Amino acid sequence: MRKHFSEYIEQNLADRDDFVFVTGDLGYAALENVARKMGDRFINAGVAEQNMIGVAAGMASQGFQVMCYSIAPFVVYRCLEQMRNDVCFHNLPVYIVGNGGGYGYGIMGSSHHAIEDIATLSGLPNIQCYVPAFVDDMRGCIGIMTERRRPAYLRLGLGKNAPEGMRQNEGGGVLVNETAPGLTIVSMGPVTNNMLAALNDHPHRTEIDVFICNAFPLIALSQEMLTSIIASKNVLVIEEHISVGGLGGAVSLLINELGLPLNKFISLHAEGYPNGLYGNQGYHQQLSGLDEGNILKVINSYF
Repeated sequence: MRKHFSEYIEQNLADRDDFVFVTGDLGYAALENVARKMGDRFINAGVAEQNMIGVAAGMASQGFQVMCYSIAPFVVYRCLEQMRNDVCFHNLPVYIVGNGGGYGYGIMGSSHHAIEDIATLSGLPNIQCYVPAFVDDMRGCIGIMTERRRPAYLRLGLGKNAPEGMRQNEGGGVLVNETAPGLTIVSMGPVTNNMLAALNDHPHRTEIDVFICNAFPLIALSQEMLTSIIASKNVLVIEEHISVGGLGGAVSLLINELGLPLNKFISLHAEGYPNGLYGNQGYHQQLSGLDEGNILKVINSYF
């Protein structure tokens, strides 16, 4: 998804005099086009993420919008204090972009994974986290971030196009049927593609509503999602993030606050490292039950 991200920046933001792009010495073979076009407004801050955020906050306080890029674990965890104190408390337009969210950097191990990033950042004041599932979804998220002009985090992952027939809205994507649903699926991020593959040609596809969230924290259920949950009384949440502070907990809380009766609620999420071993992203998704095969098995358990 990062090449599509780079193209969007080049075509839509690079010419703006108030826009600055800062990288923590990462983005090779992806950001050269942005660097050429932006000139002095493209800054390589080096392997110094904490300083990068402090510098970005200073520029933002003077009227600039600043985008800070690195791989997700480096730009989230290493400079959390700077994001909290320098950016979020002052409500500044600094946008951190983390590539390879979830288990995206696979065999490089837990130090390079970001499976707690949404929980880590979403509790800070004034910030909004964006987790696009598709390339066109990502473009919409960046548009909202720059229009909002407040702290933001964009988590990038595997880039695919949205499926045909998906209706996009500000909160994500919707695939609903005309018939009464027997299951409501709520997902977040590129792991959505595994779920969509499991649904392909599924015998109960017309009885399943799908809602794809791209913004967090989730503070309310949309009316359409609420209507689906009331009708189906069955909910499945899917995310490549730990259960604590993630989508599953948020959906569950909102359902309970409304007192909605359910037959079954299942949350599929990142389980960490249950066997202590590392592999590629697909390997970790399989260990967590986020692979196409297990998602299909879970969906079938509702019917």
